[in-house]
Amino acid sequence: MIEKRILVPKRLRRPPATGWSWVDRRFLREHGDHLSREAMLLYLFLAAAADKHGLSFYSDHTLSSRMKLALPALAQAREELLERDLIANELPLVQVLSVPSPGVRRRPEPGQGLTMLGDILRQAGVVPAGNQSKCVLAAEPRRDTP
Repeated sequence: MIEKRILVPKRLRRPPATGWSWVDRRFLREHGDHLSREAMLLYLFLAAAADKHGLSFYSDHTLSSRMKLALPALAQAREELLERDLIANELPLVQVLSVPSPGVRRRPEPGQGLTMLGDILRQAGVVPAGNQSKCVLAAEPRRDTP
């Protein structure tokens, strides 16, 4: 038997304060337009199958069969959800995470905490490393040439 353990304790799903759905409405508003049909299907399947902590442990074979998706499409859908920080995956477990707050993402390594947008920009070299003040990006003024 598979022993379940919470993968990301700080990101347990909670029922939304308003509305009736167990799936947070922000999922559709903030992520729906950016996900493929297969990723949406996988997320909703995992949310429906999950226990109270968002955990499930369906095998790829079972997921592929139940959702009628080819294994490569399933793998791509899972990757989309991982990239958007909507699930955590440590075989054989998958945890549907709470919908992340805008500008805050977990580090790629599961369970390693949160990364602020300013830290990401500093790592990318957009903001100097010594600059700890608030990060504001502004577009360069447009210069029309005659």
